[in-house]
Amino acid sequence: MFTSLILSAAAAASGSSVPADGTSWTIHADKVYTSTGKVHESALIVVDGGKIRAITPGVETTRDALKAAVVTAGMIDASARLNSGTASVEQSSEVTPLISAEFGVDLFSPGWGRLARTGITSAFITPLNQNCIGGMGMVLKTAGDRSVKGRTVEGAPMICGAIGSQPSQRNSSAFGRPTSFFNRRPTTRMGVEWEWRKSFFEAAQAKEPDASQKVLLDALAGKVGVFVQAWATQDIRTAVFLKEEMAREGFGEMRLVIDAGAEAWREPAMLVRTNTAVILPPVPAQGRTTDGALMSVECARVLRDNGISFALSGHGGSRLDLQAGLAMRGGITREEALRAVTLTPAQLLGVDGRVGSVEAGKDADLILWNGEPFEATTRPVGVLVGGHLALDPR
Repeated sequence: MFTSLILSAAAAASGSSVPADGTSWTIHADKVYTSTGKVHESALIVVDGGKIRAITPGVETTRDALKAAVVTAGMIDASARLNSGTASVEQSSEVTPLISAEFGVDLFSPGWGRLARTGITSAFITPLNQNCIGGMGMVLKTAGDRSVKGRTVEGAPMICGAIGSQPSQRNSSAFGRPTSFFNRRPTTRMGVEWEWRKSFFEAAQAKEPDASQKVLLDALAGKVGVFVQAWATQDIRTAVFLKEEMAREGFGEMRLVIDAGAEAWREPAMLVRTNTAVILPPVPAQGRTTDGALMSVECARVLRDNGISFALSGHGGSRLDLQAGLAMRGGITREEALRAVTLTPAQLLGVDGRVGSVEAGKDADLILWNGEPFEATTRPVGVLVGGHLALDPR
């Protein structure tokens, strides 16, 4: 390591880049947004072995350095929706906390490359939202290693599920025939809520909890986060009331994150009271999401004004930089928008020790921009994922 650092420093001093072994570079930027509140002007970033080794502001560019107008941390989509389709849903039960998103990951999907080229360097992958409690999510890099294990960013464990119309629509009959081989329920929002309450109550009261119930007990103890898709106001309320009910019963305090909280702007006081974070879905063009929830570009500003921790998401289908630009149009600053797609999702997912900001020692997940991020005419011209070029700026 020390030899590499010496070589990096020598290369920078001599005006040449670090030898391009695929994960070692020098990058010069007119401006570096770190996502921690610091902004460096005319800075040189040394990348070696896939890590950020040094950031030196106030220096001229070197001869062979990668050049950019602005450098930021790579974006993190906290709800990427990358999966292998409905066949990956475990249909024998509504509550499957032991199922892992790893079982449905397809690294050969072209979606990974598309995410990487748009500046998304990490993504939180979840089981499909068609079970009430679908299983464990995971954070993966969008490029680099060819194995799931090599791309995994270890973070805080999260069980993922949904409250609202998604599970109930999945279970309802189509033209008189069940949509699943199994006779599954629920088929209403009230039935979905019942499944959640029943599962946690049974786990809390079990004398000899089974493996699935032990995961739910860890969730009640705050050791495992609870990542709940809840688009509409009534579904967000249900998730928060469930958290409060478990605490009143003395079962424990959930670490709740509302995913796809399109109408979270309607209930800021409740979210503040329960210290609940929100991941906002893409802003719909017609003002309503596919679940019928009302949402506008001002949602992020409302959450910001009320001190609610929030992240932005493209749900794997919308460019995350465009969502950040729309949030800026709604009233938040550029640095707040940047934080909502970098450091905040990293903190919510427990991976901020490795990614989410431009700091020495962290993974070299970086975006090279041709101007100020999130403007209509600005785009990523280079993307590094763990030091590997996912988009070559040269």
